[in-house]
Amino acid sequence: MPDEIDLTRRGLFRGRLRTTEPPLQLPWSVNWSAFVADCTRCGDCLAACPEQILVNGEGGFPVVDFQLGQCTFCTECVSACKAPLFRPTTESPWHYQAHIEANCLANGQVFCQRCQDSCEPHAIRFMPVLGRVPTPTIDPGRCNGCGACVQDCPVGSIKVDGRAAPLGGVSQPTLKQESE
Repeated sequence: MPDEIDLTRRGLFRGRLRTTEPPLQLPWSVNWSAFVADCTRCGDCLAACPEQILVNGEGGFPVVDFQLGQCTFCTECVSACKAPLFRPTTESPWHYQAHIEANCLANGQVFCQRCQDSCEPHAIRFMPVLGRVPTPTIDPGRCNGCGACVQDCPVGSIKVDGRAAPLGGVSQPTLKQESE
C-alpha cells in the first residue's frame, strides 16, 4: 500500500465531489501539492508555533487556523521542520490577503471596528459614508495576511485566502441596498 495520501479520494468518501481549495498553508511553505508530497506529518511545526495557530488539517497535514489567533511570522515552524517544505524566509511569507464578506456588521448598520483595532499594519480603515455607519476597506498594499482581524470579527465576516484583490486595490464588503 503506498504511503502517499490522495486527498481528493478522501473527499469522495466525505461527500465532496469536487476538489476544494487548498487550506491556509504555513508561511513560506512550498505549493500545496509539493508540501503534501514531502510532509511527514511529524507535528514538529505545530509544537514550535508560539501562537498555537497551526493545526492538523485534512490527512494530518499542518494548516493555519486564524480562528485561534494571528501569525506573527516568527519563522519557528520553518526552523522546526526537517523536510524541505519551505522557501527562504527572506521572501514574502505568502500571498494571502484579508477579505471582508457581505455579512459584515456595517451592512446591517451596526457600528463595529474591532478588525481595524486588531490590524497592526493598519490595512483596515473605516471610511465615513453619509447617512450610514462607517464601512471597512482593506488596503492590499498594507495587508500581510496575518489573520489578526479574523479572530476579532464577532460575526466571522473576514476571511484570509489567496483571492486576488479587487480592481482598484481595495476590498470592501458588498453593501445592502436600502429599500426606498
